[in-house]
Amino acid sequence: MNPETLLQTPPLSLYVHIPWCVRKCPYCDFNSHEAGKEINESAYIAALMSDLDQELAINQHREIKSIFFGGGTPSLFSAESINNIIEDVRNKALLSTDIEITLEANPGTFEQQKFSDYRSAGVNRLSIGIQSFNDDKLQRLGRIHDSKQAIMAIESAYAAGFENINLDLMFGLPAQSVAEAIEDVELACKLQPSHVSHYQLTIESNTYFHKHTPVLPATDFIWDMQQHCHDTLNKHDYLQYEVSAFAQAGKQCLHNINYWTFGDYIGIGAGAHGKLTDINKPSIQRRWKQRQPAAYIKHAARENPCSGTSELDQSDILFEFLLNALRLRHGFTYELFEQRTGINKQRLLEACENIDPDLLVISETGLNTSPRGFDFLNDVLESFLVSKK
Repeated sequence: MNPETLLQTPPLSLYVHIPWCVRKCPYCDFNSHEAGKEINESAYIAALMSDLDQELAINQHREIKSIFFGGGTPSLFSAESINNIIEDVRNKALLSTDIEITLEANPGTFEQQKFSDYRSAGVNRLSIGIQSFNDDKLQRLGRIHDSKQAIMAIESAYAAGFENINLDLMFGLPAQSVAEAIEDVELACKLQPSHVSHYQLTIESNTYFHKHTPVLPATDFIWDMQQHCHDTLNKHDYLQYEVSAFAQAGKQCLHNINYWTFGDYIGIGAGAHGKLTDINKPSIQRRWKQRQPAAYIKHAARENPCSGTSELDQSDILFEFLLNALRLRHGFTYELFEQRTGINKQRLLEACENIDPDLLVISETGLNTSPRGFDFLNDVLESFLVSKK
């Protein structure tokens, strides 16, 4: 990489992957595995800590701004295990004084005492995978909880002392009507989480739904669902700051914002990915770990959990920055672009020359999509991808 401007070291986050679930959902293409009868938590934690040691050796003296336990279903792990991981990170790394620590959880794995203990361990944000409050839709999605358990999980999270809670909701579900999609959002808003993630169900390769595709609502109905649900969220003071993310004032997810602004992140755990900036070389590198849990544990014991690395060239850096930053409602500044990529803004502007001007707003200070471009972001990114080639 030969930068045309000064590359700066971005903020650093930590992602911890817990790869097990009670049952694999038919739409899920994440690196997750059915837990079976027993998970060897101690062996996996030992692998995580060995992995962390090697990553911190590369990222010495950098402050970690956020930690995110993702999966899989991290709430399958005991509170003691989560506490041990957080304590080890605290002992080995420099953490921000106002660090955000998120743990993903599913309603079928909730125990109030367990979640009170997570809170005591330092977890200060929960992300709960509700997906729907409709029992028929939950069954069609292969979820292990029902609507009563979903509501109980949220109430238990509040009772455990959590104030910063995200609810994951999906729309465009099999046999879902527009009214049913709105009902899900209305109920979510009544429960007053600080954050709502609102995703369209998509059929991904290597999933059960890809092989046995359910009948989904027509495109026009899905569009109506999205617009009405977004209006409902806005009516209840949840402001859209990213394509699928809505938050009360001041409650945006700091960890995900770091992704979307092309920040750095360490990824530890089976199949975890990381992105690291070296301003001395200069370079931006991707790193990823052994995907299968057994192989990950085995290689971590040999101090080699990393499965591969790659250094991004300038065209990749430019496109990946846009892939992330254009997801933000208000786009980005040229200053941020140059700091995070090491590329002069002129090259960015040249890449914009063949993009439909109705899709982009190019100002003196930065770039963002128009309202139409935000709704059709994939078309915008496809145009940049063609330009890249």
